[in-house]
Amino acid sequence: MKIGIIGAGNIGSVLALRFGENGHDVRIANSRGPASLADIERETGATAVEAREAVKHADVIVVTIPEAKVPNLPKDLFAGVPASVVVIDTGNYYPQQRDGRIDGIEKGTPESRWVEQQIGRPVVKAFNNIYADHLKNRGKPAGTAGRIALPVAGDDAKAKAVVMKLVDEIGFDPIDAGAIDDSWRQQPATPVYTGDLDAAGVRAALQQADPARKPEWRATDKSPGTFDQPA
Repeated sequence: MKIGIIGAGNIGSVLALRFGENGHDVRIANSRGPASLADIERETGATAVEAREAVKHADVIVVTIPEAKVPNLPKDLFAGVPASVVVIDTGNYYPQQRDGRIDGIEKGTPESRWVEQQIGRPVVKAFNNIYADHLKNRGKPAGTAGRIALPVAGDDAKAKAVVMKLVDEIGFDPIDAGAIDDSWRQQPATPVYTGDLDAAGVRAALQQADPARKPEWRATDKSPGTFDQPA
């Protein structure tokens, strides 16, 4: 498949590498332009392009940028992109560490539903609950005992099936985590977040999740700080 990745941070660069290793044609873009991505090209084999080139003719588009920057994407970025193209959201809301206050999320909108509202496209939420290093190095062949499982949430069954196949290809058991309105179950501070659980563990953790956002994951009057010094 042709996969366009918007965002070349830790998760974006790892996905570029792993998807490329599995035979996909990967293009990657960031806000600073292709010239800034020479190292990523060399390390991953992906082709660095402008954002509009990344989404052009793609079968799958991955949005993997800080939540606060999602509204800054070009308003017409998805113009002309067919409705059949799958859009993956890997994002997490880090109000005290990076993003500051996002009112919609603070009021209870699931993070990926909020992303949908900003970009005007339905998304599938995946790859948000695992450390980039683990995503890069801890994938295992299907059937391996203790294989790490990853939750995948989305409203469109066909789109979700595409993403679940990609999860499996790069070494993880995909677990259907329900609709986007259920995707709060895999947000930060839930039992499945960074747990590196197997399939049974992920299913149990999703059921154990509490919809109340914990105080340490809500914005304050001083937000944002940093990951070392949240505010």
